[in-house]
Amino acid sequence: MSPLDISLADLIARLDEELPDADELARVSEARLRAQTLSDLGDQLIDHYVSKAKRTGASWTEIGDAIGVSKQAAQQRHTPAAFQRFTDLNRHSIVLAQEAARTHKHNFIGTEHLLLGLLGEPRGLAYQVLVAKTGSEQRIRDAIEEAMAPAGKKAPRGHIPFRPESKEAIEQTHRASAGLGHDWVGTEHTLLGLIRTEESPAARILRALGFTPDELDETIRTEIELGRGRPPHTR
Repeated sequence: MSPLDISLADLIARLDEELPDADELARVSEARLRAQTLSDLGDQLIDHYVSKAKRTGASWTEIGDAIGVSKQAAQQRHTPAAFQRFTDLNRHSIVLAQEAARTHKHNFIGTEHLLLGLLGEPRGLAYQVLVAKTGSEQRIRDAIEEAMAPAGKKAPRGHIPFRPESKEAIEQTHRASAGLGHDWVGTEHTLLGLIRTEESPAARILRALGFTPDELDETIRTEIELGRGRPPHTR
């Protein structure tokens, strides 16, 4: 067993169990997608502890030594970025958005993928607000799938870029957090960021499901007030 208490045999057994009728080439493709997701999570794990080390006064030279790279390489790779203040659940939703793009064989991360990412994290406040309003997670997934671009010919390799409207949504996400006076960026802020990016696919989907920016803002404010004292990482 590894330090994560998971082995290669565990990963193989789970893939085989979940895709019992797939041929070997289909399993190769799925294995690559899962390997990329594990890699993305690993990068975020390192970023998390680099941020904590910096807050305790560690230098980039010390961090580089701990990672096994030069000071310059550590600084370039782990300098605080757009997701630094994201809660663990919200960072996970971004990883799930990347996975959704690969699964759909899209060479971009759109706002529709970000919305799918929020649905993939049921512990988040965004998920709870979405399902409470619509009454069904599946209803939301169906609406996203209907609006989704056709699948590409093959899953992209390596880094998948954010579309311009997704970058705007992430900016709106930070503004939503600041507007509420928060020092964290949770899934609820991402949901607000998506609907405030008015011309994006996610905003159109949310409006079609009956959401409006003002109502969603008020709902989230109320939920946060009711959940006062609830740790931000649980959002």
